[in-house]
Amino acid sequence: MHHESPIKRRASTRIYVGNVPIGDGAPIAVQSMTNTRTTDVAATVAQIKALENVGADLVRVSVPTMDAAEAFKQIKQQVNVPLIADIHFDYRIALKVAEYGVDCLRINPGNIGNEARIRSVVDCARDKNIPIRIGVNGGSLEKEIQLKYGEPTAQALVESAMRHVDILDRLNFDQFKVSVKASDVFLAVDSYRLLAKQIAQPLHLGITEAGGARAGSVKSAVGLGMLLSEGIGDTLRISLAANPVEEIKVGFDILKSLRIRSRGINFIACPTCSRQEFDVIATVNALEERLEDIITPMDVSIIGCVVNGPGEAEASHMGIAGGSNKSAFYEDGKRQKERFDNDNVIEQLEAKIRAKVAMLDSANRIAIDNIDPDNANK
Repeated sequence: MHHESPIKRRASTRIYVGNVPIGDGAPIAVQSMTNTRTTDVAATVAQIKALENVGADLVRVSVPTMDAAEAFKQIKQQVNVPLIADIHFDYRIALKVAEYGVDCLRINPGNIGNEARIRSVVDCARDKNIPIRIGVNGGSLEKEIQLKYGEPTAQALVESAMRHVDILDRLNFDQFKVSVKASDVFLAVDSYRLLAKQIAQPLHLGITEAGGARAGSVKSAVGLGMLLSEGIGDTLRISLAANPVEEIKVGFDILKSLRIRSRGINFIACPTCSRQEFDVIATVNALEERLEDIITPMDVSIIGCVVNGPGEAEASHMGIAGGSNKSAFYEDGKRQKERFDNDNVIEQLEAKIRAKVAMLDSANRIAIDNIDPDNANK
């Protein structure tokens, strides 16, 4: 029901990670990284599928050894989401995963040895249409840059990034994106702002080593919120010391809060007070869990009393406003005759939401088929 986001995106070039467009106005892609041992194929595939289920657009896998590269070959065959291989120092691993169908290489060209090695990786990436992500981190800057600046500054991070960018420029390769992550919000934000002015390529956002689930989510939301609100950023990863599935959920929550990208149900719920007529917290928690599989964007307001309930419900696709014993039910901003028993509000609302989603989805499909008749049979 809410309007489009007022944010104007930074202009950038476009790259593709598999079939996912990054940059040049494409939806901001949300990604995560597996934390299983890559050589444990079954565990890694299971985790990637869990990430696919919550809507991950891209998944990064660490490939530190040749054994991991062989495991990657098997993993790639068992999942649908595009995979990014995280490689440090060993150029042979990059060539191996390229052969096995990797969708993007996260490798800093300046760290993989002499010119011939760098050229072999870049030529291979060009040949197979594989983009590269240059990833600079405040915690691992080159020795001479550390000496020059004394401590990580935005200029230091960007100078480090530009060393790698310059190598790719010299080799006439422009299919890349860049990240300048730091664990300090201001350092990260300043670095991205500086970098955004210097290159035309898409930017991968993140606050590195952000922390545990709650503190890391808050820190990421503050740092990325500042950048996204200025139109900076084309793909993002939330780094949490938590289950990677949480990283994807937090990423979508950040984009949802800025009205950049909606996916799934946006629950509007009151913080609860003594006016509440039913257990709002338990209701929201239960519905979030039960409706995790829904990707259709939808606003649902769950307000425990009649003070703010009607106003919020009128601005949502669906909503309830608590009353004694029974609560008022609203759909598309209009109060319905039907009322909900406060004792089984969860079941009743879930049924209504699922019916609404089915209706929206079929209306959407009809619209798509009308635009593109060829699509109807796919």
